[in-house]
Amino acid sequence: MALPPPQRLWVGIVVVMVVVVELPGALQKCIFDEVQAEMRVVRAAPIYPNGPPSEARLRALARRELPPTSGKPPGQPGWRASPLRSLTVKQSSSLGKIAPHTPPSPQPIRIQTWIPRESENLSGAENGRLEAAVEEAVRIVSSLLSVNRVQGPLLLSRDINKYCKFVWRNSSAINYNRCGRAHNNYRSETCLGVTIPDDHLAGCDIYPEADSPRKTVLRPDGGGLPHTDFLLYLHVQSTDKCRAEKVLKLVLSPVLADLPLCTQPTVAAYAVHCQTDSHGRPVAGVVVICRHRLAEETYTHQATAQAVIHELFHALGFSKDLFHTWRDCSSSSQVGVGCAARGEVIHPDGWGQMRIYTQSVISALQKHLASTDPELGGPLENLDVLPGGVSSHWESRVLQGSIMAAALEDFTTVRIDPVTLAALQDTGWYTVNLSQAQSLVWGDGEGAMFGSLSTCQDSSSSFFCTGSALGCHFRHLHKGECQTDPYLEGCQVYKPLKNRSECWKRENSRGSAGQARTGEVFGFDSRCFFTNLTRQNQSQSVLPSSSVEGRCYRHRCTGPNRYQIQVSGCDWVDCPAGGTMQIKGYQGVVFCPDRRLCLYPDVAPPSGDVNIFPVPNTSDHSETVTSGQDGTRSPLRPTTELTAVTGLSFAAAVCVLVAVMASYRKCRSFRARIHSAPVAHSDP
Repeated sequence: MALPPPQRLWVGIVVVMVVVVELPGALQKCIFDEVQAEMRVVRAAPIYPNGPPSEARLRALARRELPPTSGKPPGQPGWRASPLRSLTVKQSSSLGKIAPHTPPSPQPIRIQTWIPRESENLSGAENGRLEAAVEEAVRIVSSLLSVNRVQGPLLLSRDINKYCKFVWRNSSAINYNRCGRAHNNYRSETCLGVTIPDDHLAGCDIYPEADSPRKTVLRPDGGGLPHTDFLLYLHVQSTDKCRAEKVLKLVLSPVLADLPLCTQPTVAAYAVHCQTDSHGRPVAGVVVICRHRLAEETYTHQATAQAVIHELFHALGFSKDLFHTWRDCSSSSQVGVGCAARGEVIHPDGWGQMRIYTQSVISALQKHLASTDPELGGPLENLDVLPGGVSSHWESRVLQGSIMAAALEDFTTVRIDPVTLAALQDTGWYTVNLSQAQSLVWGDGEGAMFGSLSTCQDSSSSFFCTGSALGCHFRHLHKGECQTDPYLEGCQVYKPLKNRSECWKRENSRGSAGQARTGEVFGFDSRCFFTNLTRQNQSQSVLPSSSVEGRCYRHRCTGPNRYQIQVSGCDWVDCPAGGTMQIKGYQGVVFCPDRRLCLYPDVAPPSGDVNIFPVPNTSDHSETVTSGQDGTRSPLRPTTELTAVTGLSFAAAVCVLVAVMASYRKCRSFRARIHSAPVAHSDP
């Protein structure tokens, strides 16, 4: 039945608002594997820029005394018959003056961030938000990872398949694997929509004859980037990938009542690596931050910084496309040098779960789960992959809360965990500050079978739940609701609620009759406890004593896994871990969690809007953010104009607010798919 014109008008406005308004708790989808699969990665030659020389080529070099990487005629001073040359490092000394090499010790990785011209202009407020989040993410990653630093300015390689029409393939020729003809339409190098400045790139030469040193310089070497070990192009855009999920939802669900607004998947950010050095280590990548994430109504500093860290870890090596290139440096005196190829490190276990089997990962997971089972490789997410396929995320059932899990909750629950740092250590490209790993808590000491479908559904572990009851998130900072999601494959956990359920927020105290009845206390030292407490002078018909749910009470530690709690109007009393207790003046009991409180010194509510991970600052690394092609170093590029505002009027937005909030109230808890946690909003 056709709607009258006025009704059609309002339905149209409502549908448009569904696209442009992102509600708190909307799913944040990770598309890293999808985007990386579309990238052509430029890899530097392992040692020889033109491929390993054949014996015939070496004899020809010796007979003709031709330098393999120089165009100088034989006999001219200043050249040396050495085929060694780095494609990613601009040498500061001439080939004839190379000093004896002393392997340097690994140093904190220097990450240079560059904003390309293609990025959208940002307002002053957006610029400030981006700068704060990126600087913190870079600081944290640089304090965790160390590398053999690039000697001299970093120069990226050019893709020979782009600038070269054909390559000399005769292994006996002097110019073996060099370019013989150039593509006439070669213009530039790009990565994920970013045009790489020529100043960041090594040059390229054309050798018209197979056995002649004569060459034509197609592009000269750029100046490179000094003090840089990894170049991150930070692209801020409103791309089709940022909007794709919303548009799809709009097309499939034209009627507002059919739209599950609280679970609409969106994309917050995505990344790729696009260049690797001669040892396989990524040296350049792009992180795209969807523009809407910087808007005031959706921005959270901690969540955005976590998103950048997550993407950086992907670009630095936590990628299914790089697993087979990881190096084994256990027998080498220097990380990244003289390391053996690991080969394939991904194998299925006895139940078909794909896992990373490397020494540090196995050790970290065995320690975390308190098991010696040799099958405990790092489990990888199996959702959205073909049978036998591999993901670039941890399995959520086993490593819930990890920075590299496929689904993240509230930013206060995300951890840079020991298993993730162990994986980065096992790439062979980094030494990792494992002492800075954060307590994961999830599954701690639960044994080798933890997270399996059989154990999570029979309630054998207190980390999982059944039904739809209200309770406590496993870190006890939040009240929660027992729910599942696609990544849990039917298993259920208590997910944090966002509607004033953070126990550590004093402002969540409403002073209501219900709160007075249950004795709840909100504040920085409050935690969530399972309980059915009610004041004895209250009618039991209001809240049956058998109704156990999560409530907030103060706590203080008296020793490892030992603590006291305080209920409103009562003194401090001991709460025996793993047991129950009663409170004078109340009916019912409080369940005291075991091995969840007063055991992890780094598990605490956030104390401010910065420093989401308490790792020490490192002075010897670069956090400079640059923009443009001239290489001028400056803070994030200022803008000269504001972006255009939406054409929807304020009146229309007010009119649809009622419908939007009605659906929003149906969402009692939220889950964020990578790359950032949902924004905590107050009760509407």
